[in-house]
Amino acid sequence: MTALQVADWRRRNFALYAAVRENPDAASAHTEWRAGRDEMFATHPASPLLPEDLRGFKGLPFETYDPDWRFEASIVPDAGVSGEARRMNVETGTDGVVPFDLLGTVEIDQIGSLEVWRLASYGGGIFIPVKDALSRVKGGTYGGGRYLLDTVKGADLGPGSTPESLVLDFNFAYNPSCAYDPAWACPLAQAGNTLAGQVPVGERY
Repeated sequence: MTALQVADWRRRNFALYAAVRENPDAASAHTEWRAGRDEMFATHPASPLLPEDLRGFKGLPFETYDPDWRFEASIVPDAGVSGEARRMNVETGTDGVVPFDLLGTVEIDQIGSLEVWRLASYGGGIFIPVKDALSRVKGGTYGGGRYLLDTVKGADLGPGSTPESLVLDFNFAYNPSCAYDPAWACPLAQAGNTLAGQVPVGERY
């Protein structure tokens, strides 16, 4: 794939999430988002699907939208041991070492806490991966975890109704590119982004 093809993929992904944020009906937005992703995966030259997976492709495996898995949460800042943010350096085969700084955590009722990371290199961005108990079940979720938000690449559900809050909708949890093509090396969910329970919505593996 070429740089222009990747740029067009990103452009279309940003447009998909912009439509999600503008749609007041989350379930309807989810349906449109899924249809857009399926079309991109099936036809776009920058699709992460391998040729053998494209044959007979009928859409990404998603569960039915469940409004009980949509939340708004405020970030509880992380002060760090010495007042400095904790850093996570992720080695990738395509982008070298990618640094992330810990912004803090979000607490989600009856589910647990997730760490919120900021991309500490060019472009910035909020990054929240999530790994749940279904990652250890055949036919469950991707073993390396899924992404809730990755705003530098357009995956952004927008702010919540209160200041400093985020919309976290697990129905929009999706697999990183490395789940489809081993040539990609993706930042995966760490211990602070691993939940003890199952998240039965979002993309399956």
